[in-house]
Amino acid sequence: MTDACTSRPRARIRAVAALATLPALPVLVACAEANPGLPGQVETPAAPGSGQPFLATDGGGVWMSWTEPAAAGHRVAVSHFDAQADGWSAPETVAEGDGFFVNWADFPSVHTVGDRLVAHWLWRGGQGTYDYGVRISWSDDRGSTWSEPWTPHEDGTPTEHGFVSIFETEESVWAAWLDGRAMIEPGGPMAVRARSLPLPGPGGVRVAAAETVVDARSCECCQTDAVVAGGVPVLAFRDRAEGEVRDIHVSRWVAAPDGGSAWTPSVPVHEDGWVIGGCPVNGPAMAARGDRVAVAWFTAPEGEARVNIAFSEDAAASFGWPVRVDTGQPIGRVDAVMLDDGSAIVTWLERIGEGTVILGRRVAADGAAGDARPLADSDAARASGFPRIARLGPDRLMLAWTDPSGGSRVRAAVLDLDAWGTP
Repeated sequence: MTDACTSRPRARIRAVAALATLPALPVLVACAEANPGLPGQVETPAAPGSGQPFLATDGGGVWMSWTEPAAAGHRVAVSHFDAQADGWSAPETVAEGDGFFVNWADFPSVHTVGDRLVAHWLWRGGQGTYDYGVRISWSDDRGSTWSEPWTPHEDGTPTEHGFVSIFETEESVWAAWLDGRAMIEPGGPMAVRARSLPLPGPGGVRVAAAETVVDARSCECCQTDAVVAGGVPVLAFRDRAEGEVRDIHVSRWVAAPDGGSAWTPSVPVHEDGWVIGGCPVNGPAMAARGDRVAVAWFTAPEGEARVNIAFSEDAAASFGWPVRVDTGQPIGRVDAVMLDDGSAIVTWLERIGEGTVILGRRVAADGAAGDARPLADSDAARASGFPRIARLGPDRLMLAWTDPSGGSRVRAAVLDLDAWGTP
């Protein structure tokens, strides 16, 4: 896994037109330096040494998963933040052991599927640094007990399988992941694969469908993301095209001519033309409401780093022109949520002065953007991981991040939506 996000690309394939006008950087620097802390910060049940938080909204609040040290090595835990009580439930253990693949960029997750929780984590195979696979488990009692872990890939190769996205359709719950089975041969590509889960249902346990190749050649270690928009499952990931062009692509699960369904050939959200000879470890984030989809991503064509967001009004069949949201020195590591009015809030890491800050900006679907807001101090190092954001009821957000200062620990804050104004 090569962290090449600061490498200078060798060439640019296509020109990128001027993006949205940004506020002057000195104004933001002044705001960030004057920010002594984060209003709304709440203690989390995560232990010292914890990291890699992930958030999932449900009807009553937000679920969070994270990784922390345990007597047997590590454990993946979950807790629920109740929107009415403004407090966390006692943490529950999803899995524990000494075989976890613990990584700053490829992290576990938790998802809500009706009254059920679905979680994933990564487990080492023992034949090399990047021999690891996906494990998925589910709970029907709010995390008190979990099913035996299930592995969606059946190739058995000692290669990388990770960067998982889990999403729900009307018929099934799916997992998508980066699959390195072809990389066992020199020069073999990473691929994006997907498969439905064998979850219990009213008629018994549903049989998992066969593995499906979504894209046969993707970037090796950027996160994937998935939404269901207007009933259409959409996957976003960083592609790897000829000439080492690594732009963000989407694929949609739609009706096929044979009467079934299939993943469409992937297409770029926007042709950035970012040419880079290694994986930038910086995947996309998506959010959806109805047919509207927002995709946020980091890119750096011709060495100019930026964070963009683009909107679709037709369930990701097409996208409008991207809006640039950063203020000049972004690191990336984006996340996004969609609001009730169809605007989106994007978060990312950015260097501000001598430090690094988690920033957020609200962007309307027509491209109008509010001010960039400093949300919390952070660090450019890998140990700071990927901040996450999620809806917390109708008028608040939950932000979670890894604080690497003084020893790693998961932090969280509740943010009032009223403070973001209207773009």
